[in-house]
This record gives sequence, structure tokens and C-alpha cells, in this order.
Amino acid sequence: MEIILLSGGSGKRLWPLSNDARAKQFLRVLEDENGARISMLERVWNQLREVNLDDSAIVATSSMQAEVLESQIGREVPLIVEPEKRDTFPAIALAATYLYSEKHISEDEIVAILPVDPYVDTAFFEKIKEMETVIEQTGAELALIGVTPTFPSSKYGYIVPEDNQTDSHIEVARFQEKPEEKQAESLIEQGALWNTGVFAFKLKTVLDILRNKNFPIKYHQLLHHYEDLPKISFDYEVVERLQRIVALSYDGYWKDLGTWNTLTEEMNHTQIGVGNISEDSTNTHLINELDIPVNILGISNAVVAVSPDGILISDKQASPRIKELLDKEEQRPMYEETKWGWYKIFDYTFDKDDIESLTRRIHINKGENLPFEYHRHRKETWIVVKGSGHLIKGSDIFEVDSGQVIDIPANTAHSIKAVTELEIVEIQYGSHLVESETEVISKNWVEIIKKCTNNEQNPAL
Repeated sequence: MEIILLSGGSGKRLWPLSNDARAKQFLRVLEDENGARISMLERVWNQLREVNLDDSAIVATSSMQAEVLESQIGREVPLIVEPEKRDTFPAIALAATYLYSEKHISEDEIVAILPVDPYVDTAFFEKIKEMETVIEQTGAELALIGVTPTFPSSKYGYIVPEDNQTDSHIEVARFQEKPEEKQAESLIEQGALWNTGVFAFKLKTVLDILRNKNFPIKYHQLLHHYEDLPKISFDYEVVERLQRIVALSYDGYWKDLGTWNTLTEEMNHTQIGVGNISEDSTNTHLINELDIPVNILGISNAVVAVSPDGILISDKQASPRIKELLDKEEQRPMYEETKWGWYKIFDYTFDKDDIESLTRRIHINKGENLPFEYHRHRKETWIVVKGSGHLIKGSDIFEVDSGQVIDIPANTAHSIKAVTELEIVEIQYGSHLVESETEVISKNWVEIIKKCTNNEQNPAL
């Protein structure tokens, strides 16, 4: 069995910690068995490793999430990066062609699709293994995993069974997407299950659809034609056209941690970050990513979340409504985690002449480096505030330490590698402070050094 993990979305219901660059699955607000803070993604990846499914897993994602994925689960995991966002069918189709033409997986192999952020027991992943068996035994075109509902929720989709069932699996009659509470009660009486969004099929199911639509089934060729794929969900493009679908019932713990009220229920501590919660503030959580203290007095059943992107103060039950407010406005992400470290934006301004300035704090992990790049329309000033590193500016290499100030003119290629953990305050100044005006030459430090010096013995290596 092959596993495709889907990583997408921005998780606006968990604002201000989540944004377009840092989706909910990357937030380190959960804990592992040793008390270390981990993300939903890291928790799921650890569970896949426990049941020996990690070696057969790949991740389908967007370019905005690729670096944080590498940062959290390592660079060995194959990432299938969409050239542009085009919904779940194109993402799964591209991953399917990678399995077929790059990993040389048989068309008859079973492929399971699952989100990167379910909150489940490890036993859930053992149930995923059973999907392979049920497809082979029943000849079904698609297998799903459903959860026995514990209450009539209007937040989840439902798998509605046929009348006649077997002990080994459920024959699926239809699906019901997020019904009203009264309809959910009726569905539960019919034996309906919550749809976990986990499904499996033979690889040829997707490859045949691509063939019928005259799309290539080789990975690099489909990448070239990705913008021509229909922008449609896998449910509409594939599931609704299949004749026979079966489901397995899972009776263990399963939860969607998509809102602050559900996420805080699974946090081991009521406070992360600097601040205090008074004793009469019952069932209140504080999550603070800033260095300034936040004190909460006499406010119960609330969540207070603080990040460089903003501040949320909300009744827990009302917290999902934050998405409705955010849909009315666009905001530049003020915090981003990358494969080399992270950065926080402190300040962003522009004057009457359309000259912009942006100040951010950059943290580079020991042994990592920034890309070797130049900017067409801006200059930068770096102030090294912590640690030491090797700086490349043009074709020159310097050693830098705390307290140094570095000016980088426009159109000057530059990079820096952290010898120790390195922190820099960066001030950008120019007419066009967007990533599209940046030209990346290389991201690999060895290649960067060779481009500058052609000297493989250089101490900066």
C-alpha cells in the first residue's frame, strides 16, 4: 500500500497563529509522550512510523508549505509540489503519476489518501491497512473509513450505508455533506458514519481518468500540463462517478482539530507563552507567541491567541466565526517557518513616493543557510544580533559575528550560513518588497561556494 498525505489550506479558523504560509497542521501546540511540543503533522508522521507506513508515504502540497514540511518531518520525505493550487483532484492526480512513473508502482497497487492533520489513536492507522484487504476481497472501486458518531454534528460529512450490511464492511449508498442537526440525528439512526476524509483505491483508477481525458500519466509531463487539469475536488471528479464504494467502521478516537474550541480540548496545558491566567478564569487558554506578557483576569471559557499576525480574544464556542471576519480582508503573513529556520515581521510601512520598508527578525538554525539570491528593486541592511556565520556578498566570503552590520545593495547576490544558531534583524527598503522580485540562484551551500570560488577546500564549506 502507498500513502498520499494531503497538506493544504490556510486554517483561518486558527488565526492568528495560522496564515497562508503556516497552516493549522504546522502549529506546535500539542505534546508528545515526553512533553515536547509538536504539531498535528509531526504527530501523524510519528504514528505512521509506529505502524511502518512512513516509508511508503509521500506528501502532496503547495509551494508555500514545502519548506515548513521539510523543517518538521525531514527532507527525505518525497514532496509532490503543485505548480499552482487547483483543488484535490489535480493534487492527487499529480501524486498518482509520481508513484507510477517515478517510483514505478504497479497500477494495481492500492493507494490511500489521508489528510495530514487528523487527531486519532495510532490504531486508526492500523485500520488504514485494512482498506487494502477490503478492496481486494470485495472488488470495490473505493474504500473509506467512517467513524461512529458520538453526537449529531453539523460540522462533518456523513457516509450513509445501504440497508443490507456485512460484518466485515459497509456498502455505501450515498454521502451527505454537513447536514442540519435534525437531519444528522436521522442519519445516525440509519447507521450513518462520520466521513474521516480517508479513502483508498487502485492506482489505475486515477490513471485511467487521466488517459480518458488525454492527459499524460508520467509525472514530469503532467507537471508541464498541470494548469490544464480541471480545478475540481476529487469527490466531484472521481467519487461521484464510481459504482461501488465500501467503508470500514472505526470505533476509536477521532477528532477534527480545525477550530480553537476543539484544539484547546486536546492541549495538555492551558498556557503557552508569556503571561498569566487568573484562578477565576476557568476553561480559558492562552497561546502567546510574542515576548510581551499577556494577563487574563476573570474571563472564562475563552481563548486568547497572540502572534505577529494579530490578537484573538474569543469565547470558545464563538471562535470558529473568526473565518467569517478574515474572509473580508487580505493580510500579509507576519510569521513563517522555513526549512532553514523562521522569521517574524516587526514592521511594514510605505511612504507617499511608494517606497516601502520592512523589518523582520530572522532565525537561522545551526548548519543551515539562506538561499543565494539577489533583489532587483530593494536594498537590505542586516544587523547580526546573535551567533556567527559565513556571509557571501557578491563573490566575497566573510566571517560575521554578533554586532556586525552588513549593507546589501540591490542586484547584489548574497547568502549566509549559520555556524552557530544565528539571528539577524533585516531591514528591507525599496519600491517592490515582494518575493517575485527576488531571483534565487541556488539553495545548496556547497553549490553556492563553488559558484563563488571554485574552491572545494574553502573553510566556509
